[in-house]
Amino acid sequence: MVDPGRCTSNAWAFDPEHELADRIGMAMVRLNKMHAQMSHQMAKQGMDKSAFVLLATLSGLGECRSSALAEAVLSDPSTVSRQVAALVKDGLVERHADPADGRASVLAVTEAGRTLIKNRRRQRNEAIELMFAEWPEEEFKLFAELFERFVQDYERTVPSYMTDRGTGTRAGGED
Repeated sequence: MVDPGRCTSNAWAFDPEHELADRIGMAMVRLNKMHAQMSHQMAKQGMDKSAFVLLATLSGLGECRSSALAEAVLSDPSTVSRQVAALVKDGLVERHADPADGRASVLAVTEAGRTLIKNRRRQRNEAIELMFAEWPEEEFKLFAELFERFVQDYERTVPSYMTDRGTGTRAGGED
């Protein structure tokens, strides 16, 4: 059986100098493919991935203006505004007058939004624990530490790397 993470075609030249980076890059492609499938399933259940990212981010930030939320998810304020309107309509987010400036509003996650996040997080954690069920505890812990480090470095490096090459970043920081 062919490993789906490795290209068996000679259609492109592989540079052995970058083998480890290529292995990680191909694993990320496979992970992104699985993530896209999960996002598609979430959308069928009524929750768009980008809307959930906004909801989860807002939950972590606490009450904030829409512009701050857009900045936090590396997205355009008008796009976030449309997505927030849908979250408000669904009862997952509410708007309040900004205590610092009554002319502006701040966004807050509702109890229904917190419940949704809590349930999705529990489901996600159960699925991840299933994936690691056969791993020794110390390897699971080491992977978590290294993966957190990788994601921190990715978040720090990729936006400036893309900007330096004139390609910019898309919503959610995914390029």
